[in-house]
Amino acid sequence: MTTITDVLPAGAWTGAAADTVTLDYDGRHRRRIVLTGASGTPYLLDLAAATHLRDGDGLQLPGGGVVQVVASPEPLLEIRAATPADLVRLAWHIGNRHLSAQVFEDRILIRRDHVIAHMLEHQGARVREIEAPFDPEGGAYQDHGAHDHGH
Repeated sequence: MTTITDVLPAGAWTGAAADTVTLDYDGRHRRRIVLTGASGTPYLLDLAAATHLRDGDGLQLPGGGVVQVVASPEPLLEIRAATPADLVRLAWHIGNRHLSAQVFEDRILIRRDHVIAHMLEHQGARVREIEAPFDPEGGAYQDHGAHDHGH
């Protein structure tokens, strides 16, 4: 089995990927695990510290080449509001409940939770169930791992 010890941030590597591994959000926060590529090839990911892998990151193969990390779609809630101020207010309610959230200019994504969906709708949100990759904000106290993505 090939052992992988280095992660290349998305955009820091070029060329075609030798293989891909598709992982959900929880599966992309790892230090040591056996991953199976789309080709069926097993890889031992053996990093020095737990690292949050992001969509497009590359796992450097020892003999050259890269295995690309692909974020799998997950069941999420897409939250929108009538105004930017309303969206900020909704973000406060989400944060007050310590929920992981991916924040965009015009919407917020959170993991699907029907109780939270109802609470947000009661606050005036437009909530829609979607399937999409999830890459929430890390939080003020989170260690951002072994590499920087410029945000």
